Amino acid sequence: MSTDEQELLGWLALVRVEGLGCASAKKIAEHFASIGQAFAASEKELRAVAGLDQRAIQGLLAFSDWAGAEKELSRIREMGAAILPITAAAYPERLRQIPDPPPFLYLRGEIQARDQKAVAVVGSRSASPYGIKVARELCRALAALGFTVVSGMARGIDGEAHQATLEAGGRTVAVLGSGVDVVYPGEHRSLYHDISGSGAVVSELPMGTRPLAHHFPARNRIISGLSLGVVVVEATEKSGSLITARLATEQGREVFAVPGQAGASRSRGAHQLIREGAKLIDDVDDIVEEIAPQLRSRDRTRGLSAKMELPVDMGLEAKKILELVQSAPLQIDELIEGSGLSPAKVSEVLLSLEISGFLRQLPGKRFMAV
Repeated sequence: MSTDEQELLGWLALVRVEGLGCASAKKIAEHFASIGQAFAASEKELRAVAGLDQRAIQGLLAFSDWAGAEKELSRIREMGAAILPITAAAYPERLRQIPDPPPFLYLRGEIQARDQKAVAVVGSRSASPYGIKVARELCRALAALGFTVVSGMARGIDGEAHQATLEAGGRTVAVLGSGVDVVYPGEHRSLYHDISGSGAVVSELPMGTRPLAHHFPARNRIISGLSLGVVVVEATEKSGSLITARLATEQGREVFAVPGQAGASRSRGAHQLIREGAKLIDDVDDIVEEIAPQLRSRDRTRGLSAKMELPVDMGLEAKKILELVQSAPLQIDELIEGSGLSPAKVSEVLLSLEISGFLRQLPGKRFMAV
């Protein structure tokens, strides 16, 4: 067995240690250079891990279920899945920062660096035609702006969010409340394969785990943890989407809600969130307005200079837009007319320029160069 495989085996063993949860696993990963070192450590060395309690220490010292870990590794290989440990460079940085991140993610597909620019879209399983229409429009717009859409692959709003994103050529990540090899609901099998083929399907649960009810609240912290913000489109007062929204608040994420028909049961959850401080949204611009500041490069210091050089990958469209706003602030309609570009392309370029610190948005959706 190679060194890499031994390390993966260590991660699979770690989650089997009695008394050791996600927060403790994170502490171990931060303390030791490899997971193997944690299993080889003495009691004295384990006591040196800040915040590690006695139950977890004894669980590590007494651990013996290596056969179970090896069996799990074999199932992962057979499925064509992978493990993404919290120490890996590709592990989502935003998820790593929550209080109880999964020690590793089971993965089908690929997590990419651009998935850091992600928004979660969740909602009712029994969505109305209105809810489906709004969710699809939002996801198509998010995809056009280069955002990855995160959801839970459930019936209703979740499934529509994934599907609309794929149809728009965007990236989407599905977080399952089952093993990464268990497709639920069954009618989403084709969707599951489409997502894993061009985006990612992830889970923290062992292979073969069935979609039991108590798995979903914990799953929801991953949905919000991966995202800059969570959009709720239709939800009852007891919807799991409200759990996701509240977890998002605890994690310091933005929470958005789409208003619905007054008095409708599907509207009550979203309206409750709005009363509690969630931002009411009409379109994708309302989302971008709140989360763009989180994406701006903090290490970029710029004066009022007209000689800023654009990164090569931004293209001629970005250069054209930036030239238009050098002399005076312009509204988006003026930029569309002046550039000759499509509204979707102008919106995408404006977001990229704002995130990169080349321009800023003023009241009235006017834009000016920095």
